[in-house]
Amino acid sequence: MQIKKKNVNKILIFFLFVHLIVWTLVPSISNTNLPLDTIEALAWGNELQFGYHKHPPLSAWFSEFFYQIFGSQDWAYYFLSQIFVIMSFIIIFKFSENFFQNKIYSLLSILLLEGIYFYNFTTPEFNVYVCQLPFWAATVYYCWRGIKQNDNISWLLLGVVAGLGMLSFYLTFYLLLSLVLFFIYIIVKEKRFNYKYLISLFSFFIILLPHLIWLVDNDYITINNAIFRSVDDPLSGFEGPKLLDHLFYPFLFLAKQIGLLIPFVFMFLIIVTKFKTKINYRDKKFLFLISITILPLVFMFFTSLITGARIRTMWMTSFYLYIGVFFIYIYQTSINLKKLKSFFLVFLFLFIFSPMAYYVVSYNQTNQRTDYPGREISEMIQSKWKSNFSNKIEVVVGYGWINGGWFAGNLSYHLESRPKWKTKLKDEINVGTIWIQGFNKIDNCKGVLYQIKHFNDICMFGKK
Repeated sequence: MQIKKKNVNKILIFFLFVHLIVWTLVPSISNTNLPLDTIEALAWGNELQFGYHKHPPLSAWFSEFFYQIFGSQDWAYYFLSQIFVIMSFIIIFKFSENFFQNKIYSLLSILLLEGIYFYNFTTPEFNVYVCQLPFWAATVYYCWRGIKQNDNISWLLLGVVAGLGMLSFYLTFYLLLSLVLFFIYIIVKEKRFNYKYLISLFSFFIILLPHLIWLVDNDYITINNAIFRSVDDPLSGFEGPKLLDHLFYPFLFLAKQIGLLIPFVFMFLIIVTKFKTKINYRDKKFLFLISITILPLVFMFFTSLITGARIRTMWMTSFYLYIGVFFIYIYQTSINLKKLKSFFLVFLFLFIFSPMAYYVVSYNQTNQRTDYPGREISEMIQSKWKSNFSNKIEVVVGYGWINGGWFAGNLSYHLESRPKWKTKLKDEINVGTIWIQGFNKIDNCKGVLYQIKHFNDICMFGKK
């Protein structure tokens, strides 16, 4: 099978378009309700801030932006998620053109990513991990462009996209740390400091400044939450890391990474005839690819080893964006383009299998959050409200995202008035309020107590 170089862009565009449509359509059909993290982002975005108690603000901002356009149309947020995914693919493709003379290799570096479930099966849930994808990809792209062209705009944009990456998810720090080490290598090798690096540093902190101020004002709540979630295990009573955790969790982390890469490796082996390569360890391109693919994983492993932190698999979503470019670059002399037909057959199988598996799982498992009848319950509550009160619902109160927060977040998304989600019931909130305790009963309701399936009690108070 031969692919003409002039057709590579057409194939890429076709792939991106089909990926966008399929992964927007399948969850829109199979899911009754939006996933947990998407509902959470929408609940936060209803009250725009420079940060939230669990995460930095960007995923909530983009969710709110789409809500202002599409309202409570679930498909729009699956569409939003896929926009972020294909933006990442486009950036990676543009980056790879600096590394390969043959554009077919650039195409393969994108198609290989379909072998990693981070970029298909998990993408319908718009969250901080998906939000981070294009900014992680763009940070790498503009960093290399800055090194190659040394122009002010590239260094400026590097700081901007790196800052936006941090505002998406803090683990962008691991990429930035790896790039800093690469810059140190360049400075030592060339025996000079490029003062244009400071342009990136300046724009980076300008982007981060409002969030940093918010962090100080809110006692570093998001950072504390990140540490809390990584070193404490809710099943063991939040006791913190034990001695064995410093060995168990890092090697569990390694095992998971190997497992999730199996389909990717299988796809790659199809087009490689032999594992011989001439690696020039002084090659700047090779060292840069090491910095953006291997070093962040190494730093994550040692984080778990030193702190005993439990690394959640989804945290690694952005870490593998450039692994296709990395493997293709190393073994490009061993790639047999005559095996493209076999490669495309396996690719097509995975491309079809992933959405089918998603649909089957969604259809057969009826106890997931995406099966929650959020719209139906909201309509029942809206009807009950109108029969008791004359004003609109302004606030929904639910503490703890697993219990009351989930129910309150859904009401914030589905109800006609788009009430704001609060975690505490305050005395001054005495009009247009719905209070939910999740699965707990409410014994001190001073308004109208409404009992409904899926959770015990709802306390309503408003104007008669």
